[in-house]
Amino acid sequence: MPFAPVLHSEWLKIRTLRSLVAGLAAVVLVTAVFSALAGLDASSDDDGDFDALFSAFFGVSFGQIAVITFGAQAVSSEFQGGALRVSLAAVPRRGRWFAAKAVAIGVPALAVGLLTGCVSLVVGKAVLGDRGSGLSWGEGLRGVAGCGVYLALMALFAAGLTALLRSGVATLSILVPFLLIVSFVIGGVSGTVADFLPDKAGQVILHETWDGALGPWTGLAVTAVWAAVALVAGGWRVCRRDA
Repeated sequence: MPFAPVLHSEWLKIRTLRSLVAGLAAVVLVTAVFSALAGLDASSDDDGDFDALFSAFFGVSFGQIAVITFGAQAVSSEFQGGALRVSLAAVPRRGRWFAAKAVAIGVPALAVGLLTGCVSLVVGKAVLGDRGSGLSWGEGLRGVAGCGVYLALMALFAAGLTALLRSGVATLSILVPFLLIVSFVIGGVSGTVADFLPDKAGQVILHETWDGALGPWTGLAVTAVWAAVALVAGGWRVCRRDA
């Protein structure tokens, strides 16, 4: 079967599963709410290290939980009720099927990520008031684009890890505590191996200024490497393991 109809079928699966659509909607909502809360707190804060851009996009740290849940669920649904056997019966070339699945996850995640970036920037600047007026159009555009690409990469990272582990629960059990606990604990440590963790590297693009070994786009490149490795490992597991 050619790639285009395989991609179309995978897109239909995502579009018709309410939990996945709700997960994408939650990305926008959760990110906007936490960005607004962070902006309200920052607007009355006299901290000399204030970063207006990151304050506007602070909610991404929580919205990414929704997007990795989307990526994990989109793949884990194939391991329930024999769905994978049906998919592979229709598309015997497993690599082609998994590539279509990854595209069907990455494209809507990117679109929702860009929308999330726009909403976060508007909400963040509105809440920050005068403190957000110093943000340039270039910084805002970088933040919006970076938000979209970063969230798409995290969705793909979760999708690849789920294919490798063959379990959405296992993936979320690893990633959610890591992002909410480990990452926050080491979030202020720069110039170490922590700079190369997938979330910390990718979120450099959401800062006005940055320390450490990575810049905005090199940080996203590191996150892309993490996502690529996870997808390759997940694809290998799909091709080698019985459905």
